[in-house]
Amino acid sequence: MPLTTAEGFAVPQPGRVFSFPQDHGSHPEFKIEWWYVTGHLFTANRSRRFGYEATFFRSAAPDKTTQFHLAHMALTDVANDTFYHQERLNREGWDASSAIGTLAVHNGPWSLRFAPDAPAGERLALTGGVRGDVAFNFTLTPAKPLVIFGENGLSRKGAAPTAASHYLTFPRLRTEGVLTVGEETLKVTGESWMDHEISSSQLDENQVGWDWAGIQLNDGREIMFYRMRLRDGSSDPASSLTWVDKTGNLRKSDFKWEVVERWSSPNSGAVYPIGVRLTTSDPASGKPVELNLIPLIKNQELGGDTGGISYWEGACRVLDAEGREIGSAYLELTGYAKDLKI
Repeated sequence: MPLTTAEGFAVPQPGRVFSFPQDHGSHPEFKIEWWYVTGHLFTANRSRRFGYEATFFRSAAPDKTTQFHLAHMALTDVANDTFYHQERLNREGWDASSAIGTLAVHNGPWSLRFAPDAPAGERLALTGGVRGDVAFNFTLTPAKPLVIFGENGLSRKGAAPTAASHYLTFPRLRTEGVLTVGEETLKVTGESWMDHEISSSQLDENQVGWDWAGIQLNDGREIMFYRMRLRDGSSDPASSLTWVDKTGNLRKSDFKWEVVERWSSPNSGAVYPIGVRLTTSDPASGKPVELNLIPLIKNQELGGDTGGISYWEGACRVLDAEGREIGSAYLELTGYAKDLKI
């Protein structure tokens, strides 16, 4: 693999030896990087349900002299069928930063960092919100070890030598804290998923976007799925589905992707496949399994008001073939409003 892109940014290499907690921090030698947290939350007795997203992006200018920081926050209030979201964009500096050597990213008042009252990597602290409508402070504690997706430390995204990433994930984080929605202040608990991807070129030439899902099953296992989508709507061969067992071991499986429901955005005009059926093989039993991802509410589109990219990122239930709820998921759908080039 080439060591750098044409612009001179580092290309992820197979066999990289990661060092933690240092590699949870920023890697400015790569062009793009993100720390991505999604989760499902409940009030006492599970009387209210919410989904949330908190994402911190770092992107280097072509001349490498400037780092830009984009952040997205979103909350899905299921009971009120309401989706709150906001974006922030700042240059590296007082208003936004991503530390090297430790997890400490912030954009305005939003932040994700190691909790100060625990050894680095054992607990995370997340602060976020949406304008004056939503505010939250959560503690995230890994329920199983960090996993590294891909082969030999490299997650392929396409045939191009540069279309790859280092893909680090906490697939299940016990989550607790305080959520304020309007005039309500609620104690919530639940589970979150955190991705940290490091790259310089995610998309191949003929790709327009991707469909991604982080699935947390009630039996203690997880599934990470992504479909790199080609211009004709088909899946790139680099697409992947990986099971994470109860101890954090990984196993890839073949899959079939079927759309069962579409939703047309009144804002962007994009038509998103918000209801999806994934069929794959269960590595524990060897038998086929059907996973139906059903959105908690339909409108979970982030409009790209600041970053310029509209996409759908939604909290979903996971149902089996008999309609039983067997888990929760977040589904991300990009490149439907316009081709996504990163």
